[in-house]
This record gives sequence, C-alpha cells and structure tokens, in this order.
Amino acid sequence: MLKVQNLKKYYSTQKAVDDISFEIQPGSIFGLLGPNGAGKTTLIRMITGIIFPDEGQISLNGQPFNAIGDVLQIGYMPEERGLYKKMKIGEQAMYLAQLKGLDKAVAYKNVKTWFERLEMESWWNKKVEDLSKGMGQKLQFVTTVLHEPKLIILDEPFSGLDPVNANLIKDEIYRLSKEGATIIFSTHRMEQVEEICDQIILVNKGKKILDGTVSNVKQQFKQHRFNIATDGELNLNSSHLYEIVQQKQDSALIQLKEGAQPNDVLQSVMQSGNRIIHFSEVLPSLNEIFISLVEATPSARQFQTVND
Repeated sequence: MLKVQNLKKYYSTQKAVDDISFEIQPGSIFGLLGPNGAGKTTLIRMITGIIFPDEGQISLNGQPFNAIGDVLQIGYMPEERGLYKKMKIGEQAMYLAQLKGLDKAVAYKNVKTWFERLEMESWWNKKVEDLSKGMGQKLQFVTTVLHEPKLIILDEPFSGLDPVNANLIKDEIYRLSKEGATIIFSTHRMEQVEEICDQIILVNKGKKILDGTVSNVKQQFKQHRFNIATDGELNLNSSHLYEIVQQKQDSALIQLKEGAQPNDVLQSVMQSGNRIIHFSEVLPSLNEIFISLVEATPSARQFQTVND
C-alpha cells in the first residue's frame, strides 16, 4: 500500500528525516514510534503531501505519490485538534466530508452512519467549543475516516478518551483494517502498540533504528527469562542453569545462563520436589525495548530490520 524509499528531509543543519525506508502492507496496522523530536511528524507530513522530501521516493498503491491527486485516498488525524470551534458539529462534519470530494447526499449518509456508530447523534447542533477533549477526539476521528480513505494516519487517537470510548474507537480501527484500510498509528503508549499493531518502526534523531513485526521484535530482544509457579511453596536455588531474578513463596522469575535450555531447567526444578503449575517465557515489553534503543548512543548501534 505504502512504500517509502531513502526519504530525507533536512532543515539547515538538522536532519529531521535521514534516509528512512519502510513498506506497509494493505490492511495492516503499522506503528510509527519514536521520542519527541525523532522525525515522526516530518515523516507524516511528507506522506500526506504537506511538505516534500529533499531526497527519496514515496509510492502509494505501487505508483509514485501525487500530493494533489492522492490526497483523497488519505485520512489524517493530527495530535492537535484541527476543528473549527464556532461551527456546529454536524455542519462541520458535512463541510469536511465535502472537502474530501463527497457530494452532499453521500456526505450526509456517511456522517449520519458514523454519528450513529459512535453514539454522537445528539451532538449534531452542538458547537465544537462546547465539547470535552474526549468528545472532540471522537469527532476528529469521524472527520478523518468518513470519506472512506485507503490510508488512515492516526496520531495519538486515544488522547482524552475514557476507557469505554477508547474501546469504541479501537473496535473501529480493527474493523477498518479488516475492510482493507491501511492504518499508520503513532503514539507514545507502548501498551497500545503491542495490542493493536501488526508491525512497527522506531525512529530516533531522524534515523530508523528498528522495524519489524511486533512478535519478531520482542523475540529478538528476549532475555531468556522465565516465570515459574507451583501449587505450594517453591523450593528453588540458583544453579549452573539459571539465576533467580525475583522469588516469591510460590513463584519465581529466573534467567537462563548461556547454553541452558528451558527443558533442562524445568527438569531440574521438578527434581527439587516442586509441583509446577506454570512455566512460561517472559518477553520484554515494547516499552522496555523502546527505552533501551533510544537511550543507546547512535555510534554504538546501527538500525536493525527484523524479518518476518
């Protein structure tokens, strides 16, 4: 659906985006991650045609990206609210739908459908300035997707939403993806990325330092740690096979030593008289991986690609 090749954007001496490449498959949910100032916003602005790259190419559906001709295929929800405060909600949704190329009848049908779907029917004659942040976020999501774009870019879409409405938006993201829309999801909430995204890219200081599927990224950075739980008091001592990282009365977190195999550890623990009811590997969270990579010095680490 989207292919970015060797993209560069420089501002004076600052390399906002420095030779970044990645591909996004149709219907996937793609996480764009990075700390503040990493280059995420510049990337998004180039993908949406707001600014142009100094070097590199962007392809949409296998064709060179045309900022004017392809804009109707894109829906972009920025982190900062981009709504007209004095306009009524229904009027604003209709106006933005028609700006995206829908005629009045189709625009009304789509707006009405989305308002019903997100329980917003009673808001039609309210003004934007009277909305809470969460209500405004729901409206901004609707105005992003109501023209049925093929590429949807969501920057912190759950900001200000309570858990009920966050789940409502999350379900719609899944539904849009299943119906064929490709979604770029940018956020600082790593737990949301783990739950929602199929694939991620991590950028820092304008460079790509990691990309791949969520599962493969976590596998690459695993530390060979395992949780053990028993149905009674756990009798456990460090051995040549493992070290105890944390221990409770009936459970423990252990780390395997180099060359040790999980089956050998499991057999050793059972031979100590323990009745094991749970034994599982503990993979690092994306948040832990994110912090470790961002804090690493650029000279000490080259970017990595985790293959499927």
